[in-house]
Amino acid sequence: MEQAHISIKKWAEDDRPREKLLNKGKQALSDAELIAILIASGSKNESAVQLAQRILATHKNNLHELAKLSINDLKKFKGIGEAKAISIIAALELGRRRKDIETTKLEVIKTSKDAYTHIAPKLIDLPHEEFWILLLNRSHKIIKTEFIGRGGISGTVADVRLIMKSAVEHLASSIVLAHNHPSGNLQPSKEDINLTHKIKQASILFDIQVIDHIIVGDADYYSFADENLL
Repeated sequence: MEQAHISIKKWAEDDRPREKLLNKGKQALSDAELIAILIASGSKNESAVQLAQRILATHKNNLHELAKLSINDLKKFKGIGEAKAISIIAALELGRRRKDIETTKLEVIKTSKDAYTHIAPKLIDLPHEEFWILLLNRSHKIIKTEFIGRGGISGTVADVRLIMKSAVEHLASSIVLAHNHPSGNLQPSKEDINLTHKIKQASILFDIQVIDHIIVGDADYYSFADENLL
């Protein structure tokens, strides 16, 4: 605790985040040290690294949890003003977009993992539920990934008619349903199961196959197909 009153400038060079990155490379830095570089300075009683550690500890040392915070959420921490909060949010958003770009290379959905890898970047950091669909051709190549509806913390809205309209307009042969559970609980609710069956029944009329429904969590997923729920 004595180090709380010692400026980072007085730390050993290898312990200072910026110098550590220069000398040892970005991989050598902890999450807290990387965030400390973003916020640049702490307060009279706390270094930037200690402030970053405190922010992370409050959110289970989980970057996914941190990415869900708003500017106002971050400003509740002493030492974090609007500019620092914006820097943190911008950096985390860049990381999310990088993942998004990487997954656009995936064109064919062969497994539930493929579907999860493709859709996860759009869903993992959201504090509310969203419903998306992947429209596939006969070769299971992705024709389009489309947003369907948004809900509150405890539920999402998905209109079966909109899903069918989009699938028919894009001449999809099959579809993958996907939504997130912000709570982290990946088990499907009774509503999730009922909605899946409703969409499946409607798709039969148009000779379109529902091949999976993916529930996305922070770092894992649940597949209706893998669990034989389709």
